[in-house]
Amino acid sequence: MAKRKKHNLQWIKETLELQEDHNWTSKPGHRIFVAGRGALRFDVPEDWHFEPDTKSFRFLDNKPPNDDCRLEASYNLLPPGDWAEFPLVSLLKRVVRDDERNITEKGEIIELKRQTARIVWTQFKFIDPNENRDAYSRICIGLGSGVQCLITYDYWVDDAERLNPVWDTVMDSLVLGLFIRDPRTGFAFPD
Repeated sequence: MAKRKKHNLQWIKETLELQEDHNWTSKPGHRIFVAGRGALRFDVPEDWHFEPDTKSFRFLDNKPPNDDCRLEASYNLLPPGDWAEFPLVSLLKRVVRDDERNITEKGEIIELKRQTARIVWTQFKFIDPNENRDAYSRICIGLGSGVQCLITYDYWVDDAERLNPVWDTVMDSLVLGLFIRDPRTGFAFPD
């Protein structure tokens, strides 16, 4: 019987000094999140707490247990192929239908088309079982340039006015598969 090696994979945080002529820009008050050398990129509020997980990345408005929302993102590199006709809307409908939370209201599906990506997202309202309180969940599935992403965003209904703009910024700044050669410059392949 062969023994399987167990790996204790850890994320490595590295801070690099940007070159003076770097190409990174974000909305004021935000920072740029980049995973997989550019497989996934979007802007988040600069003061939010970041928590990497084994297969995803979480951003919280405050350090737990004082947080009121959670933005979580993951991505997959896709095998080569024609993904142009992949049914993103149907997939998103199924994800919402299969959600086990007590959904009380469903929103429409929003479709965004970018030069190299298709993005769909929706919102639903549910009752949080632990706090017996109304909450929103937003779910985004994106596909483009050989990358598929899933982004979720959960927050209290009472905080919608304060937190909806965060989602808008994430959706506006979302880029898939724009790989970066040198993170100190921010220039994409090929440069």
